[in-house]
Amino acid sequence: VILKAYLKWGIGCLERFIGMFAFCILDRRDMSLFLARDRLGIKPLYYFKGQGTFIFASELKAMMAFPDFPRDVNKDALALYLHYQYVPAPHSIFQDTFKLAPGHYMKFDGRDISIKRYWDPPNTGDALNDEHEVIQKLDELITCSVKDRLVSDVPLGALLSGGIDSTLVAAILQKQADRPVRTFTIGFRESAYDEAPWASQVAGYLGTEHTELYISPRQAMDVIPELPAIYDEPFADTSAIPSCLVSRLARSEVIVALSGDGGDEQFCGYVRYWATKSMSGVLNQVPQGVRSVLARIIGAIPFGWVEKSYLPLRDMLPKRFQMANLRDKWQKMIAILKEGSLHEIYRATVCLWSMNELREVCGIEITEGTFERMLKADKSGSILSRLMLTDLLTYLPDCMLTKVDRASMAVGLEVRVPLLDHRIVEFSTHIHDGLKYRDGEGKYILKRLLSRYVPSYFFERPKMGFAVPIDSWLRGELKNMLLDYLSWERLTAEGLFSPLVVHRSIKEHMTGVCNHQHRLWAILMWEMWRERWLDGGRV
Repeated sequence: VILKAYLKWGIGCLERFIGMFAFCILDRRDMSLFLARDRLGIKPLYYFKGQGTFIFASELKAMMAFPDFPRDVNKDALALYLHYQYVPAPHSIFQDTFKLAPGHYMKFDGRDISIKRYWDPPNTGDALNDEHEVIQKLDELITCSVKDRLVSDVPLGALLSGGIDSTLVAAILQKQADRPVRTFTIGFRESAYDEAPWASQVAGYLGTEHTELYISPRQAMDVIPELPAIYDEPFADTSAIPSCLVSRLARSEVIVALSGDGGDEQFCGYVRYWATKSMSGVLNQVPQGVRSVLARIIGAIPFGWVEKSYLPLRDMLPKRFQMANLRDKWQKMIAILKEGSLHEIYRATVCLWSMNELREVCGIEITEGTFERMLKADKSGSILSRLMLTDLLTYLPDCMLTKVDRASMAVGLEVRVPLLDHRIVEFSTHIHDGLKYRDGEGKYILKRLLSRYVPSYFFERPKMGFAVPIDSWLRGELKNMLLDYLSWERLTAEGLFSPLVVHRSIKEHMTGVCNHQHRLWAILMWEMWRERWLDGGRV
């Protein structure tokens, strides 16, 4: 189909494709290569151009199998990885190797490379604010998208976390099916991280054939040594662990599964959106010096006291203040107080090691200005819409979709994402902010749509995410692994990270002074990746 479309419409075929793809066509008419990646970056595509060599693949491990592929680490990309927890496009961890960005195509004539964008989410036009009309249109679009993704000659099911997005996809999928749909969930015994009971209740209400597997800490930790091979580029999102586990569970019964990815970035699902907007408005009224002093004062308050004061009150607070992972959010709030511009505030909400901390830990100055460029590019939109668009084009493909794609493809499971049909994305950009975020609630319009399918008590609860208790594991079962891979001797011999800074973070984490789980995890994942792929580490 792709070849016939290319022969008929040339590059224009991309505008007609729906869904996920990454491909290369050899055009014998002019002996050129035509490479393209889908609009949202659901599927990956890497390329390398060296002296007389051009290599492309959907995974770095395929490129590393090529005898002449140079495995020279891009230290700037390493710093970006520590900053974001993933290597952002167009960079890769290797020098002279790049990711083709989502919504782009490439032409290679044997000598020169030409890269152009063929799709961009539309700028927000006249905002749609009629609630009934928006719900009706969304229902039609998502139903159509799910139906399009049911085309399969192999068993098909759905990944069901119990959250809003996966519940909506599963509900619409079950409505269209003539038999119970297979749904899959994993759970953890730690109640703070376990959404499995909610998923089970949703499955029971919808009438799906539900498979639930509770994972022990040992089973989850057994996945960790496999992560460098699965992701083949340093990747530090801890939810890669449950993603791998639920993919294995689903693959035991089906070959294709639908997921709910993409709802947060389109419908204001992350707390950081309204937090950034609120903090930006407030902080712009407060002098920098005052903010710095306030950050030091708040930072000096023992977190144990904050937690003990907060937890008894949480259920009485407005929903937007009912937070899981309080320690992380508390630390990010302190970091935000020190910042000024919108992109700096937003960066503080998502980064692991700040700019200053990166200079300390690895001596590298980051010049990457993705957030700054994107948030300055179009100031005509609202702050919320600009933040969501930034995530849609960066965090979503480089982190969230990467996580799911590598975890699923490692076991031969094809995951399809109905909410990222480009027709839904294009429509969602025109929905008024007030229908996405209202009365302290994100995803307002999706919840209203979901209430057509399931009672509201299934989803009117704090967002949990796909988390694992890495913080406690690093103090317990994973402590020896952490201390081994991040030993003073190893870090000194490697020469990339300051042993003093890293071990200060380890000490603070072990004693409970500060939760450095994500920072330490990022360095641990780098060290394990380096051991797996660099043959002693060529950096």
